[in-house]
Amino acid sequence: MEFSMSHPIRTMLALVMGLIGWTAPGQAAEVAPAIQRFQTADTVDVPDFQQHVVPLMGKLGCNGRACHGSFQGQGGFRLSLFGYDFKMDHEGLVERLDKETPADSYALKKGTNVEPHKGGKRMEIGSWEYNVFMAWIKAGAQPVQTPKKLLALEVTPKELLYSDKAQTTQLKAIARWDDGSTEDVTCLCRFQTNDPQICDVTQGGLVTSNEPGDTHIVAFYDNGVVPVPVIRPVSPNYGDKYPAVATRTRIDELVTEKLRKLGTLPSEVCNDAEFLRRVNLDLTGTLPTSEEVRLFLADTGTDKRSRKVNELLETPAYAAWWTTRLCDWTGNASSQLNNTGIGRESSDREWYDWIYKRVAANTPYDKLAEGIVLATSKKPGESYEELCQRMSAAYKEGKSYADEDGLVYFWARQNFTKAEDRAIGFAYTFLGSRIQCAQCHKHPFDQWTQTDFKMFEAFFTRVNFARNGSDRKTYDKIVADLGLDPKKLNGNKLRESLAAAAKDGKLIPVADLYVQAPKYNKSAASQKKDNGKKNTVPDSPKAKLLGGDVIDIDRLDDPREPLMAWLRSNPLFAKAFVNRVWANYFNRGIVEPTDDMNLANPPSNEALLNHLAQGFVASEFDMKWVHREICNSDTYQRSWQPNDTNILDERNFSRAVPRRLPAETAVDAIHLATIRSADAPAFDTEIKSRAVAQASTPRNNNGAGQLYALSVFGRSSRENACDCDRSAESSLLQTLYLRNDSDVYKEMDRGDGWLAELGKQYGAKAIAVSETPARTRPANYKKQLAELKEKAEQLKDSDDKRAAKLAERELLAFEKRYAKLPPAPDKDVAVEPVKKATLPDDVLQPIIEEAYLRTVSRFPTQSELATSLDFVRKADTPLSGVRDILWTLLNTKEFIVNH
Repeated sequence: MEFSMSHPIRTMLALVMGLIGWTAPGQAAEVAPAIQRFQTADTVDVPDFQQHVVPLMGKLGCNGRACHGSFQGQGGFRLSLFGYDFKMDHEGLVERLDKETPADSYALKKGTNVEPHKGGKRMEIGSWEYNVFMAWIKAGAQPVQTPKKLLALEVTPKELLYSDKAQTTQLKAIARWDDGSTEDVTCLCRFQTNDPQICDVTQGGLVTSNEPGDTHIVAFYDNGVVPVPVIRPVSPNYGDKYPAVATRTRIDELVTEKLRKLGTLPSEVCNDAEFLRRVNLDLTGTLPTSEEVRLFLADTGTDKRSRKVNELLETPAYAAWWTTRLCDWTGNASSQLNNTGIGRESSDREWYDWIYKRVAANTPYDKLAEGIVLATSKKPGESYEELCQRMSAAYKEGKSYADEDGLVYFWARQNFTKAEDRAIGFAYTFLGSRIQCAQCHKHPFDQWTQTDFKMFEAFFTRVNFARNGSDRKTYDKIVADLGLDPKKLNGNKLRESLAAAAKDGKLIPVADLYVQAPKYNKSAASQKKDNGKKNTVPDSPKAKLLGGDVIDIDRLDDPREPLMAWLRSNPLFAKAFVNRVWANYFNRGIVEPTDDMNLANPPSNEALLNHLAQGFVASEFDMKWVHREICNSDTYQRSWQPNDTNILDERNFSRAVPRRLPAETAVDAIHLATIRSADAPAFDTEIKSRAVAQASTPRNNNGAGQLYALSVFGRSSRENACDCDRSAESSLLQTLYLRNDSDVYKEMDRGDGWLAELGKQYGAKAIAVSETPARTRPANYKKQLAELKEKAEQLKDSDDKRAAKLAERELLAFEKRYAKLPPAPDKDVAVEPVKKATLPDDVLQPIIEEAYLRTVSRFPTQSELATSLDFVRKADTPLSGVRDILWTLLNTKEFIVNH
């Protein structure tokens, strides 16, 4: 028999179900928020310490770093920072509770300021927050027996789109736990805005729009961290009103989707000259030669840009530049590699060559990483003596260290010996993440706790780099057989003697990177005790992958093997690489800073980052795929010239952002601009002497030459796990270098340079090369020194430690460079008048054009050409005029900036 209900009954039943929050079968009912359940003191609900009390203390600021969450606590009471240690927090709190008379609890009296409280009043008596604590105390102030696992923190709306200022939206946060329970935890979340200029948020989750632009609101609860995008268009032409924009590639589609929401119009695609200069600098760290510019501009093929990208990807200059960047991220610093190798080359050079070989061969990035992560000195089954024999033979036969399977030097650095440093450095290099905060407390912007950090660092405890070998007996015997006595030779003398023996083809002892055998006794663990006593064999130590499985590492020969398997499958592995590559092309990452990938620092375009990362993985970690995908997009090829809607945009990639050349590129650009014409074509292939091929920057330099220039332009010291070690900032010292430094004059005036070539071509009498000026201090040396000292002093005690460090470094470099030089002459030195020589305009014009092509990679405009010709005609000699034009071009923003 069919059952039916009348319409009034169905309506009434539906109403009742709505009031009681009816839930479909198999789903847990959503628990009402604490702000409702504890609105009155007579509630029968019992708060949970993990789910309610600890988050509420975070919400009230009790466990913040400025209060009881600091390392020393406050007033003798300490809580774990951001509430990650339930046991410590409970033990500290219950000492300040009165379970018999909860209202008399000292903790409540302090929080309500009944007892004087340095932190002030955190809640009102009788408020819902107060009632949560009271209800928990009345129920016995129970601790956490077994922590629950937060499966998800769901925040809605998932995206906030505003059209005007002062519009508001209330966020709602739902916690889903592993026991199936679901609760509205909006009132227990902490909320923050990543840019208060764009929007504000109250601690109740009410968002208010401010100025046009985009940012994120971030919600924090338990170990959940959820960002919510916030957008307010910068123009009225957004959404359906957005004009049609060509999107040739998937990158263009994803970038335009975001720009459409913002009402931001992209700049036009740049011209061919701008593209050629930009892509050469970005892909190879090298200016195009003047001949390359001419040929590219004359090419009428519609695919010439993609052909150029493919051509550049096959050059040694590409491999050299991207090896330099990988050396930045992996930490190749000669200052940290003392006494790590005895070979024909220095350890930092062998490090560089090892990576260079793999970049040139386009080895998949995961395989390159594997060669670093799983590196050992000995091959499987090889003894220490056999290692010494093999490496000594390699030195004798002139084999390259690059042929070794693994990069052991990554593990040999002096700042990479402790397990905690290795955990931090590993996460920085391969995950683009800063986990060092979790070393002492819960990460304030991510899900990692101190326990997560401790268990992660366990993967690195058994990796050992032995400078004197892993078999001391064999090491001593080899040294003795060489007739050397370590007792009579200090460390440096012994190393020099061993290096000399290696060059003579003799057997020498070498350093050894190896994994210590596990301490866990497998056979003992399997034995059963017959005497009735408990088995006393200790438990095997455990390690835990970040956000992953617990691993019994002492049952493994090499605990890094599961680490590498996890790394390859970790989304951050691919994202960190493509994000850093993207930043190289756009002046900032999709996640910025590029080494701070955490949940509270979300990508400016999540779909774009996912596309690149997923495509990278699908290509089997083909590094060239990433470069090709980016460089062939209109997004990359946009002009730097802005329009009204994108003039302030630097995070959504609607235009090219002009940026100062990296240190190595700047130094090489000066050299290429002044080089003899016949030598220019080899600049992409003969890279040994180039700055971009220098292995690393020594901690100290002699204040002159290429090393000084690299320091001036901010080459990374690679001594810290931070991408900020490389500076892209402009400075007074850089201006002084280009305008006044004798090294720049030497580049222009060298006997095998372009100006000397012109002198030989047109006759020494008609065009005489100027003498390089004597090296003196700048004319305003004292003023500049005072300004640098004042800047360093002002920043000394500031919170911006990086800026203070850079200012101090700039001051020291300036003093080292100029302090011992004689002052500049007060007056011009009188010179004997020389009869003025001339050249016809049809000869001078191509020379001036060549100067422009060499420096700014374009032909001069008609106005620039006319001005230049007039200037050369009035010069003492044509060459002195050309020389001044070349110097002027080297000092333009157009030269020193990639645009």
